[in-house]
Amino acid sequence: MIDDFRNLRILVTGASGYIGSALVTKLVGLGCSVAVIKRAASDLTCLNHVREKIVIYECNTSTKSVIAVVKDSNPDVVVHLASLFIAEHESGDIENLIASNLLFSTQIAEAMKHNNVKFLINTGTSWEHFNNSKYNPVCLYAATKHAFESILEYYVQTGGLRVITLKLFDTYGPRDTRPKLIPFLQRLALNGEAMAMSSGEQLIDIVHIEDVVEAFLLAIKRLRTLEAHSVESYGVSSLAPVTLKSLVRMYEEASGMKLNIDWGLREYREREVMIPWNNGCNVPGWRPKIGLSEGFMGLGHRKGR
Repeated sequence: MIDDFRNLRILVTGASGYIGSALVTKLVGLGCSVAVIKRAASDLTCLNHVREKIVIYECNTSTKSVIAVVKDSNPDVVVHLASLFIAEHESGDIENLIASNLLFSTQIAEAMKHNNVKFLINTGTSWEHFNNSKYNPVCLYAATKHAFESILEYYVQTGGLRVITLKLFDTYGPRDTRPKLIPFLQRLALNGEAMAMSSGEQLIDIVHIEDVVEAFLLAIKRLRTLEAHSVESYGVSSLAPVTLKSLVRMYEEASGMKLNIDWGLREYREREVMIPWNNGCNVPGWRPKIGLSEGFMGLGHRKGR
């Protein structure tokens, strides 16, 4: 795989995020020429270890500035990971959701067309498929992700783009500081705080960060074999969802720490995903390699016995 990636020019958005920083680190290790595009407020501390090996572009909110970045970086492939995730939005979140997930995303596509860049890996979400529907967004965030996929169709048809959208499920791994499930369980384990939770019967489909990165690498390889005007969409699923209760038990066993959870004292959310989307296909040739028990053991917090 290293020979397939050496010297490949890749522009990454969302590199300040957990998944983006892990992917950039891997791409640098494979010998890619990596550039990242960031907003002024974005913190790239997570990339300090590779900072001298990447090119960092800072853009403002104008389409002109994004076009200039794509022109200067001249990428073979763009990987678009930047987004704003809000599970349950409030009215005051609308502007930021649209700016991050629709406006900036469309600017990336416009810049690619303007500069004749043809290959795009886009990032979607399994939450576009509530109750396993063809399209039924769990939340407004999921609706904005789907809306951009619709906008992309225009650029595919008029700009000859080749696009693969990877629809992510939940993700986890070492050094994850996001307000997500596994870091939340880690905090509970370390501080002993009691927490009221739902009955815990919802199925959780969660994938280790190393497996997620491998899915992106395979998608990049596949993308560059596609013909013009091609669009493909794949999931990045564990293929083995477990109930929240079971996941917590597995975490307790791996960490050697008991969590103080009061089950059944909270109601499920109005649009709680009880059964994750399972009608999609994973990236051809990709299967997750790291199971939950192994992944939890690798988080580095096991209590001595």
